[in-house]
Amino acid sequence: MSSEVPLRLVFMGTPDFAVPTLAALAAAGHEIAAVYTQKPRPAGRGQKERPSPVHQAAAAAGWPVLTPDSLKGEAALAGFAALAPDAAVVVAYGMILPRAVLAVPRLGCLNLHASLLPRWRGAAPIHRAILAGDAETGVAAMQMEAGLDTGPVLLEARTPIGPRETTPSLHDRLAALGAPLMVEALAGLAQGRLMPRPQAAEGVTYAHKIDKAEGQVDWSKPAGALDRLVRALGAAPGVWFEQAGERVKLREVLPVEGGGPPGTVLAIAGNGAPVVACGEGALRLDVLQRPGKGPMAAAELLRGWPLPPGTTLG
Repeated sequence: MSSEVPLRLVFMGTPDFAVPTLAALAAAGHEIAAVYTQKPRPAGRGQKERPSPVHQAAAAAGWPVLTPDSLKGEAALAGFAALAPDAAVVVAYGMILPRAVLAVPRLGCLNLHASLLPRWRGAAPIHRAILAGDAETGVAAMQMEAGLDTGPVLLEARTPIGPRETTPSLHDRLAALGAPLMVEALAGLAQGRLMPRPQAAEGVTYAHKIDKAEGQVDWSKPAGALDRLVRALGAAPGVWFEQAGERVKLREVLPVEGGGPPGTVLAIAGNGAPVVACGEGALRLDVLQRPGKGPMAAAELLRGWPLPPGTTLG
């Protein structure tokens, strides 16, 4: 895809979610003057410093990479202004842009946000949409202002949230949906074809950052809510219960019929998975993960670690 109006851009992003948009902007013929991203952080078992996915993509393409600790202060502002960008594109950068930085590009700073604004402003819109049981979400290309995801929207794209949707699957679909959307929004803004529209005052919700403690299972909750919890947080940071001194993670579950005291193993299903009573209905625990081990089908795991009917899970 080539751009009718090639622009000089600064790109600001950090995780995997941002990489498709960076690639799409370059493929559209825009000049990437510099890429801002978070500093390399310790990762993996060896805790070696690992550059962010955006850092790796930018370095491979030969674009200048900047990893400032902050964008506040005269030196940071002067460095950004010296790049003389037509626009800045921000995708999950993870750092606040001061007003002075927002004011530098002639076309402003555009952000790709993974929700249908004003619903799920904030840090974790994909997780929160699944947790809430939303039927639909999407991505929004918006102009940035000082407030948290409060700026006017240029374009949006919608997608349904499937009944077995997980955060990883929805994350990847939204990243792919957002890349061409940002290219289109940028071109429309530059050519004067698109007018940003203010967000509605009604329907504002906040997608607060996920706390690891949210992953602890409360069996008194309905099975449907716990199913959404696993689909939203199961991959990371994890959903878990305590049993026999171990923190056991739930990786794949399914709501089923059943009733009894919450947390009680009611039966072993035909696939070998335990069926556990919840506050409403029951949950079949299909894939589990014990500490230090990989995810395992419940039937395999229970051969050496039984959870017979009548067992009460923590």
